[in-house]
Amino acid sequence: MELIKPGTKINFVGKMKVAFGCSLLMIIISIVSVIWHGGLNLGIDFSGGTLIQIKFQKEPPIKSIRSVFTSLGLENSIIQQFGSDEVVVRTTGISSDLLKDISLRLEDALDRAYGKGASLVQRVEVVGPKVGSDLRNKAILALVFSWLGMLIYIAWRFEFRYAVGGIFALVHDVTITVGALSLLDKEFTLTIVAALLTIVGYSINDTIVIFDRIRENVRKNIKQSLRDTINASINQTLGRTILTSFTVFVVVAILFFFGGVVIHDFAFALLVGLVTGTYSTVFIASPIVLAWENIKPSKIRRKR
Repeated sequence: MELIKPGTKINFVGKMKVAFGCSLLMIIISIVSVIWHGGLNLGIDFSGGTLIQIKFQKEPPIKSIRSVFTSLGLENSIIQQFGSDEVVVRTTGISSDLLKDISLRLEDALDRAYGKGASLVQRVEVVGPKVGSDLRNKAILALVFSWLGMLIYIAWRFEFRYAVGGIFALVHDVTITVGALSLLDKEFTLTIVAALLTIVGYSINDTIVIFDRIRENVRKNIKQSLRDTINASINQTLGRTILTSFTVFVVVAILFFFGGVVIHDFAFALLVGLVTGTYSTVFIASPIVLAWENIKPSKIRRKR
């Protein structure tokens, strides 16, 4: 199927300044959102504490559930509805005595409040503050090492200017995705970190396809300006970019709408990352290669 006709000449590089301006605005909004919210809404994986998931026979009464936890001395608990018949409770500061038999004591309190069998404590997860801090540090290192690994690979496989463009695009994608999560006050968990690493892999794959075509065209047309070469390369791979992005987007959208609440945030992060990744591949990574060339020209001389 041929979406883009041969000879299409869309001036992507000519829109570089507008694209950079839009990206800078989105990054600023992302950073301001994180600062405004006092940091990311860290899940129990990173912040530490206790997570309790309770399933009810019918729609859970959120207000009265708080009184149950208050009776156990957990009045500062954060209670959120999870699906149509479940709630997730996050709390900290549970005493060691209560922690030993939290499930039994909570089930007794729920039975007294709603009747026996009306609710079921499905899981209780406890993460200490030290473990949460360690997981947070490892998540940051995982992202940083993924960027460094891509930087080294692209610099070795192509040239350093291509590596710079690729890494700028990846940082751009991750920052905007994290900003979207912050704007909607979604939890930042290990699942989200997995989504961010997936975005890094997807985005750099599409970027390398275009980089490879740019390098091929540079060798074929040494006298052609790099600006024209980049434009031609993006147009030549545009059909592939649209088809790949669209098919992946459809699958992730299905997961987002029909996959259930468990993977809802994961799918949301992927959706944002797919859009920003496709955008940055065309409007950020390749134009940065041109900008770098203007600052520090390569050994192969080209007509400007």
